[in-house]
Amino acid sequence: MYTLIDLPYTPDALEPVISARTLEFHHGKHLQAYVDNLNKLVAGTELEGMALEEIVVRASLDLADRHARLDRASQAIFNNAGQVLNHELYFTQFAPQPSCSAPTVVMPGPTGHLAKQIEKQWGSVEAFKADFEAKGVGLFGSGWVWLQANEAGELSIGQYANADNPVAHGLRPILTFDVWEHAYYLDYQNRRAAHLSALWQIVDWKVVEERYAK
Repeated sequence: MYTLIDLPYTPDALEPVISARTLEFHHGKHLQAYVDNLNKLVAGTELEGMALEEIVVRASLDLADRHARLDRASQAIFNNAGQVLNHELYFTQFAPQPSCSAPTVVMPGPTGHLAKQIEKQWGSVEAFKADFEAKGVGLFGSGWVWLQANEAGELSIGQYANADNPVAHGLRPILTFDVWEHAYYLDYQNRRAAHLSALWQIVDWKVVEERYAK
């Protein structure tokens, strides 16, 4: 059975970037609903007990098969497994810092191999951030913007609608910003760009670097 992950920080720890009220709904209600739905959908099937990544891949393969009889069921499984996986990676990549209320203060940036690869491909971390934000703003409708890596360690920024993610496309998820309205509307209303820009203040680059190093 899949369970709701515990947040690695208190509900108010990410304020003012993400408010406790937003976390109450985003983590406690939206993610809980995806977890509950996934448990119902896979109960009694061969998918029950599989790792989320495996379920996402299996469901995406079923959807790619135009002759699959279970397209509707596969889509529901993919949507809910994808959203559970996406949110788990999203919530666990953040960390509070006492001075995050200062708008000019950000968590330390990437270091090591990740920093070198970003600088190699974008020229600077600042240029990468600008590109990442622009792709998040430019994604039509609901979805996710991802920093992702291929087997060679080359990075790219992916725009994925709804529950889609790099795992379904054979890529490694490194960093993600949620651009579904429920992720930011209580705090930022329709100002998606402001939401994306603020999130850098709470990114835990150590976690992100560990994902890239795997």
